[in-house]
Amino acid sequence: MEFWDCNSCFGLPSKPSQSPATCETVDDLTAQLDRAGIVRSISWHVAQHDVAPTIGNRMLAEAIRGKDQLLGCWTVLPPQTGEMPVDQLLADMKSHRIVALRAFPVAHRYLLNGATMGPLLDEMVARRIPLLYSTRRLPASYSGQQAWQDLYNLMAECPELTLIVVDHGSWGCDRYFRPLLDLYERVFVDTSMYYIDGGIEDVVARYGPGRIVYGSGLPERYPGGMMMAIGHAQIDDEAKAAIAGGTLRQLIEEVTL
Repeated sequence: MEFWDCNSCFGLPSKPSQSPATCETVDDLTAQLDRAGIVRSISWHVAQHDVAPTIGNRMLAEAIRGKDQLLGCWTVLPPQTGEMPVDQLLADMKSHRIVALRAFPVAHRYLLNGATMGPLLDEMVARRIPLLYSTRRLPASYSGQQAWQDLYNLMAECPELTLIVVDHGSWGCDRYFRPLLDLYERVFVDTSMYYIDGGIEDVVARYGPGRIVYGSGLPERYPGGMMMAIGHAQIDDEAKAAIAGGTLRQLIEEVTL
């Protein structure tokens, strides 16, 4: 069973995080991945959120160059400001092994909708580029429920978008994410904070094993916890392999740049 990870990062945060654990450098991250036995990881640099997407994206591309274990995930901005023209963004993604995108609309002061991001969203659908969205990295003034409403609005406008919801909460967000799984076949959730007894089994029973993918949450979370949860889940070996890495690998292979 190979583990492919959709959710890791590295770099020093500008403010203390909820967890004291950090991977200051890309080598710190790969050491943790090696220790856990993770074959591939889609990773991003915290500067993409804390400093500026343009700066953080460049730092990520430089850091993962020559490191086959890592695939990149850049952070997007609206094209109207000229910071990230869509054509140039796509060309740069191809040359730097970027296979997914993240958006932090609250932190970066824009609306994640068709009016703002329409040209990019159209390309993401056509090229099957996943959007990784964290419902955790939000300012204290912004409720988690509003973040979910934003995702509902986005998917209503762009129903064929490939969306992977990550960091969706240790108290169980099933009542938020399951309606999305019901409505949109390209919505997935990660495991990084899915600490629900019997949760994996129940999601598999209702939706099949292809809607939940392994996310380590490194460095803020220990990667082995959810590896053990998958390995000991009361599901068959084929389902375990799909969650551990099979589904994510397929999603990556579908990306066209």
